[in-house]
Amino acid sequence: MPLIEINFDGLVGPSHNYAGLSLGNLASANNAGEVSYPRAAALQGLSKMRHNLGLGLTQGLFMPLPRPNPVLLGALGLESIDESDAAQRRLRAAAWSASSMWTANAATVSPAPDTADGRCHLTAANLVTMPHRSQEWPDTVRQLRLAFADSTAFAVHDAVPPCFGDEGAANHMRMCASHDAPGIEIFVYGTTGGAFPARQHEQASRAVARLHGLDPERCLFVEQSPDAIAAGAFHNDVVAVANERVLFTHEQAFADPEGTYAAIREKLPEAEIVVVPASVVSLGDAIRSYLFNAQLLTLPGGEMGLVIPLEAWETPSVRGWLEGHVASNGPIRKVLPVDVRQSMANGGGPACLRLRVVADPATVDPRFLLDEAKIARIERVVEAHWPEQIDPADLGAESLGRAVVSARQALLELLEVQELA
Repeated sequence: MPLIEINFDGLVGPSHNYAGLSLGNLASANNAGEVSYPRAAALQGLSKMRHNLGLGLTQGLFMPLPRPNPVLLGALGLESIDESDAAQRRLRAAAWSASSMWTANAATVSPAPDTADGRCHLTAANLVTMPHRSQEWPDTVRQLRLAFADSTAFAVHDAVPPCFGDEGAANHMRMCASHDAPGIEIFVYGTTGGAFPARQHEQASRAVARLHGLDPERCLFVEQSPDAIAAGAFHNDVVAVANERVLFTHEQAFADPEGTYAAIREKLPEAEIVVVPASVVSLGDAIRSYLFNAQLLTLPGGEMGLVIPLEAWETPSVRGWLEGHVASNGPIRKVLPVDVRQSMANGGGPACLRLRVVADPATVDPRFLLDEAKIARIERVVEAHWPEQIDPADLGAESLGRAVVSARQALLELLEVQELA
């Protein structure tokens, strides 16, 4: 079978909560302390996966990581918590975080047509900038090495050293004539974002490119706009997304937009660059609506569709631009709104929830691939075991901890991936 793009979505974990742990993520900060709904969140994510299956696409799944994480609590000396200490409570909340649901941060992926050894390479992201995310990569690597165990087709790398922050595919784009053709890989790094940290380091991106055996002449290293970071675009995928020959971007995404576009066109002459002007959709509207944190997909008929959150469709400036683009016969031919409100409230849209892997599905462990019947079985487990709601004040409760662990175990048993227990 030829190489195709597979979207691996992270299932929202049973500890999904709004503890407001992510500095620079405005939605996360604005909803800190609110009650979350893990069951509804997981079902929304599964509905999105079913939606993409219905489009005729191949869909994969990653499991939630083990939470609460006793390894992190033990390393911090927090087997017991002083409830009067806000800093200790915040660190405990980190050990409960369900942020691995946003698998765009799981790894950076370079498909076989781009690499020196003709294998698909994946490097787990260290996510070192945020404590609640820095704990993820060892368990992520375990999962990647299980799903992509075929060493003739895949190479899975540990995270780059934590002195260089790496946030994975959320700051990486690939452009190509078609998914199975050689492409160019665009690594977007940050330097400053005012009060907010720039999470992707240039040297982390360069290390990943070397680990993957990429041709330096087919790589671009591009600086993200400091204004975008300061406005809340904590990852590049909040302001730009690429698919095959198309780059869909906000005017203020890059520090040197015209230089970036020229470099892309030089390396990929067939590139189509669709720029949304700030005069039509402000940077604030783009970030609040997550217009660009969308899945730009090639549909089976060859046309491109954009899977957007309902929040984008409900934003007048965004909807107006999208309707005008489609009417003008632009490269995006279909706009497909989906409901992922629980994820959006914590700062993650449709693109955050998926990792794109170009591969032959026959080389992937079938336990990580979905069909309609498997989604229905997972939904029954979620409905039976995922907590209906979590108040951040309840984090640390023994009964909730037992329920979260039991829920994940039920999923692992259903999908027969007990190796991840």
